[in-house]
Amino acid sequence: MRPQNHRLTVLSLLPFVMMAAVTVADLAVGPAVVFLPLVSLGPAFAPLVGSWRRTVCVGGIALLLCVGLGWYNTLLDGSRGLMSIATVLGVTAASLLAVSMRQQREAELDNVRSIAEAAQRVLLKPVPRLAGRVRVAVCYMSAVAEARIGGDLYEVVTSPHGVRVIVGDVQGKGLEAVETAAVVLGAFREAAPEEADLVTVGHRLERAVDRQSGAEKFVTAVLAEVRSEEVTFLNFGHPAPLLIRADGTTLLPEPPSYALPLGLGAHGAEPAETFRTDFLPGDQLLLYTDGITEARDAEGRFHPLAERVHLLEEGDPEAALEMLRQDLLQHVSGPLHDDAALLVLRYR
Repeated sequence: MRPQNHRLTVLSLLPFVMMAAVTVADLAVGPAVVFLPLVSLGPAFAPLVGSWRRTVCVGGIALLLCVGLGWYNTLLDGSRGLMSIATVLGVTAASLLAVSMRQQREAELDNVRSIAEAAQRVLLKPVPRLAGRVRVAVCYMSAVAEARIGGDLYEVVTSPHGVRVIVGDVQGKGLEAVETAAVVLGAFREAAPEEADLVTVGHRLERAVDRQSGAEKFVTAVLAEVRSEEVTFLNFGHPAPLLIRADGTTLLPEPPSYALPLGLGAHGAEPAETFRTDFLPGDQLLLYTDGITEARDAEGRFHPLAERVHLLEEGDPEAALEMLRQDLLQHVSGPLHDDAALLVLRYR
């Protein structure tokens, strides 16, 4: 059972457990100690989950218990019994008001989620399943479950110079990270079909991030260009891609030296340099963000991505990425703490 479902189950049972505990304690002790007012704990916890009908039902059960225990303790004719009944009615009324306010907030949150999902579809458009002789599949998971949107980015563009790909990770989270991701993706979509070499595309991305008003964000990114059974990389401080050969061997193509992330070029570091490797029929290239490799389990161990490449042997790339996603979620045993993106290229 997922942790969230477990919490919901506990909260839904809590009102009945409280009322049952009060009833057992009152019957066990007898009239000497009166637990009658504590019956109102049932309707007090009822608004945490469920509808107003459920809250009314819990309040009705609490009222019946209050009357029954009042009769058992011979308190119905006294002020203490009447005050206990009034307390149950008052708490039930307050709980109904709380349910109404909670449902209103949930409706507002649903609207926010819908807007965020629409923004996500505009920002991260569906990638083409086929780009030249390359089959493409992508998987994105946001750490902000309420918004379903984050700072990881990806794009695939078919250009006269080959199939060009970017996978990146904006420093930080929230709307500022989304804004920076939009700037990088807009610059890449404009530059990738126009520029003859990948270095110039990288320069345009750097200028776009530098021009961003009040930019305090930086972006790690890796660019790839697939052309004529060869793949060219340009790495701006991003985790190295994972290249899986047709025979199952793996390779982490790394540059001679990593360039600074986009947005930090003003610090005077060496510019990014391209590096190449073969990309032959049957090979697969997996690009990802650090939300994958830095995901930890309960014992603090990182997700062993390199040991999970056998999951990519699945014939359908979308199904393969889904298996990899399930493996990641099983590893962390809960929600991710950072955004995560996976993009696989298969040379057909």
